[in-house]
Amino acid sequence: MDKQKRKGKGGAEKLRAKKIKNLEVDASTCAKITDMFSAVASVSNTTVPDDTQQNQVNIAHGGEVTSHGGAGGTQAEEHVSEVKEGPSEQESEIETSSQVELAVEERDREEQAVDYFARPEPAMMQVFLNHHPKQDAKNPVVKKVFTSKDGKSRKWLTYCQERHALFCFLCLAFSKTTDSNIFINGMSDWRHVHQRSEEHEKSMAHRNCAEAYFLNCSKADIKNLLGGRQLTEQRNQVKKRRQVLERVVEVVKVIGKRGLSYRQVENEAAYTLDNDSLDHGNFLELIILLGKYDVCLKEHLSNVIEKSKKLHVTPGSRGRGSLISLLSKTTVNSVIDTIQKLIQLNISTEIRKAGMFSVQLDTTQDITAQDQCSVILRYVTDVVNERLVAVVRCSASTGQSFVDLLKEVLEHLKLDPSLCIGNATDGASNMQGHYRGFSALLASQSPNHVHVWCYSHVLNLVLSDTTHIVIESGSLFDLLNDTAVFIRESYQRVNIWEKESHDKRHRRIAPIGETRWWAKHDALNKIFGSFGKPQESLYIDVLSTLTAIQELKTVKGNVRTKARGYKEGLLRYETILTAQLFLRIFEHTSPLSKYLQTEGMDILSAHRMVMSTQDALKKMARDFLAVKAAADDFVKWANEKLEQQDEETDMEVEAALPQKRRKKKKAMPGEMSQDDTIIDAERAYEVKVHNQIVDTAIEAIHQRFLTHGTLYADLSFLDPKNFSLIRNHALPKSALEDLSKCLLKFDDKATVDNLQYELKSLAGQWDKLKESPLDEYVTRTVEDGPDEKEEDMEIINKSCASCKDCPLCCYQILQRFNMLTDAYPLLGLAYKFLLTLSITQVACERSFSTLKYIKSRLRSSLSASKLEAFMLMATEKDILVALDTDTVIDRVAEKSKLLRKLLLL
Repeated sequence: MDKQKRKGKGGAEKLRAKKIKNLEVDASTCAKITDMFSAVASVSNTTVPDDTQQNQVNIAHGGEVTSHGGAGGTQAEEHVSEVKEGPSEQESEIETSSQVELAVEERDREEQAVDYFARPEPAMMQVFLNHHPKQDAKNPVVKKVFTSKDGKSRKWLTYCQERHALFCFLCLAFSKTTDSNIFINGMSDWRHVHQRSEEHEKSMAHRNCAEAYFLNCSKADIKNLLGGRQLTEQRNQVKKRRQVLERVVEVVKVIGKRGLSYRQVENEAAYTLDNDSLDHGNFLELIILLGKYDVCLKEHLSNVIEKSKKLHVTPGSRGRGSLISLLSKTTVNSVIDTIQKLIQLNISTEIRKAGMFSVQLDTTQDITAQDQCSVILRYVTDVVNERLVAVVRCSASTGQSFVDLLKEVLEHLKLDPSLCIGNATDGASNMQGHYRGFSALLASQSPNHVHVWCYSHVLNLVLSDTTHIVIESGSLFDLLNDTAVFIRESYQRVNIWEKESHDKRHRRIAPIGETRWWAKHDALNKIFGSFGKPQESLYIDVLSTLTAIQELKTVKGNVRTKARGYKEGLLRYETILTAQLFLRIFEHTSPLSKYLQTEGMDILSAHRMVMSTQDALKKMARDFLAVKAAADDFVKWANEKLEQQDEETDMEVEAALPQKRRKKKKAMPGEMSQDDTIIDAERAYEVKVHNQIVDTAIEAIHQRFLTHGTLYADLSFLDPKNFSLIRNHALPKSALEDLSKCLLKFDDKATVDNLQYELKSLAGQWDKLKESPLDEYVTRTVEDGPDEKEEDMEIINKSCASCKDCPLCCYQILQRFNMLTDAYPLLGLAYKFLLTLSITQVACERSFSTLKYIKSRLRSSLSASKLEAFMLMATEKDILVALDTDTVIDRVAEKSKLLRKLLLL
């Protein structure tokens, strides 16, 4: 029996059997490798975590060791290789569950006998790495070693309590078998433990082992093992595409900011971009120009052009195929639409934060005779903002259609219509109608809605009434306009003007445009100069030009006759007298007109300036002698200039009004001497022309600017200039009543008593509050010229940080000291209401000027959506420049699945 006894297993056979048992146990608890392959395909578009890189930095400098993804992949790989090496006859020995249980028990016993502080076998590598680091020492000296001087954890250190020694488990696992150092053999020199730890940390051998560890961790993830290179390449490609699209976005911003066209009718194909003789349009030309100096864009253009050429010569190919150039009209249109939405989103966000807004609305015809409506919203942040939010093509011009249009715009911006406190429009019947007008319909929905007839339009109507009230004023401006048109309509007459003119600035007279509010003053000022100052006028140049045209034999007779007629009209004393009268009137109205066209002005300043203009006109209402003296000085100067000319001339300016012969009329019974007509020409002119023109201007201003008087009175109490009166005198009981009605919908505590209480408190504290410095901001205002001459008044940019006398300064001081929430919340609301109210719709007129050159004769086919986008970019330049390029690219990427795949990780 002993001889027949089976021979025992050898050492190699036992080792193979042990490995197979371990493999079978691990396989019963792990996922199948085929499942891992399917998981890789489902997450191929996701990004690779960067945790490994971060951990590598930590390990190299004493940081924390963390195993990401485990070693399942490595262990599985090793096990698979071992299965392939193992003999097939042993597989039948471990099929039963009892054998598996025995294998588990045997492995546990073997693990207890494993030395985890010696170099591990390859098969036990993952078990070794999972076991370390061991840093649960109770000895305070040992604990202190685990942290470096700069506070970083040394997770590469592991402590063996049995040997009372420190080891580097990274070096134990990945160092060469020939390498040896104290942290591989066990560091027990506790007197120099910190010094030895720092030296080992900085050693090259330790760093190499750390790199090997992280390389092992990265290969342990099946996703990184199979798709790491592809994912890295995808990230690089996405990065390059985003860099190209960054250039595209910046070029679109420049084109939109300048209001330029961006496309060409033809030659937009990518295979034509290397042909410099073709016109590819502004956008592509700028891209090509940047590509000459930008490496990324140059490489992209070269690839796109090469692929497009191959596709173009391929028989039967149509369209772009699979080529994505990021330079096509589709991509550019997506960028433009995205920028438009971001600008509108920025504005709507600021308005919701402000809490209230007012509307400015007006229409104009574009080059294709389509009616375009411009919608401007005014609101207050730190400063007063007037923003263009929409340009909409009008299908009807009734008041109800404009109300519906405004509702659609506000709904698109996600703004509550109840936050609208007022509007400013022109005087058209569809806007001003008492029953079906735009303002009346809005007022019916909101009883306290404040409608303001645009101050600039009103002032223009005042001047229009004034210039047409008498025949002398109408004749003057018709003469100026006809003379300018007469000279400009022929190049020969323009050449004569350039020859005869001695103006150093080479000015030219211009016709009087009906839509330009300052055109009358400009035309009058060029020919007659300023009031009482003819030295800068072109009067002599105009007379010389007309005389030269009259004496030219080569022109037609009717042309010479017209030149003679215009010259005689300019030589009349009545023309000069009327011109000096209007120059004096325009001295007061032109600064007001310019100020009313500025951005961000408040209603108090505008109303105060209107009243001061009216007072100035009242003072000069009967001062005819000053006008006559200015006219006499002009005549004297003009005649002296004419006499100084080298050539002989018979021209002479009239020095007085022609006297009319008195008709003898039989006196009838009962007639009084005062019933006789005025015989003196100057007296007749003073009564019938001078007084009537000035009185008409004064009365027109009084009637047209009289609306909302009680509300203006309430708002005037908020003017810091009136705080001294509030301190010294009691407020009327009716003060702030109308203002309270407008504010109650925003805060039910805004009663008259509460408003008056806060106003009295602020007026008493104002002298101390205004001593604090404010951040400077720039405002546009009217300033007197040198020597306080009113005729030199002009609009200038002025720093308003130190005035402390305007409502905006008052609002900013309250905001600076955080008094709008606790101390004066109702007054803060009142100041915001005051600054939010629109009193002109000049911002609409400014947008129309932009519209004229964006949608021009050469760009008449621009669509409505693109017109609005380019209008927003050209008008709101500060928001356009501040847009984040990455945000634009991310939103463009959401346009389609293909762009999302190409531009997002």
